[in-house]
Amino acid sequence: MAADEKLYMAIMRGMQDNNIKFRELQRLLDALGFDHRIKGDHFIYYYGNLPENINIQPNGSMAKPYQVKQVRNYLLKYGIEL
Repeated sequence: MAADEKLYMAIMRGMQDNNIKFRELQRLLDALGFDHRIKGDHFIYYYGNLPENINIQPNGSMAKPYQVKQVRNYLLKYGIEL
C-alpha cells in the first residue's frame, strides 16, 4: 500500500503530472474504489453514484498531464481519499 500512498501524494501535490505512468494511475484509481469500462483506448472510470466520470487514455506508457490534473480535481471535489 505504500506505493499507492506515495503516488496519491504525488498526484495531490501536482508537482509531477508529467511523470505519472498510466498503469500506476489506473492502479491508484482501482485502489480508491473506482469501477471502469473500456471503449477503444479510452478508460472511463466512475465512482459509485457520482454524476461525473473520469476519462483517461495512455500517451505511450505515460498518463497525459492534463488528465492527471483532472483526476486530482475530481478527488478534491468529491473528497475521495486513500
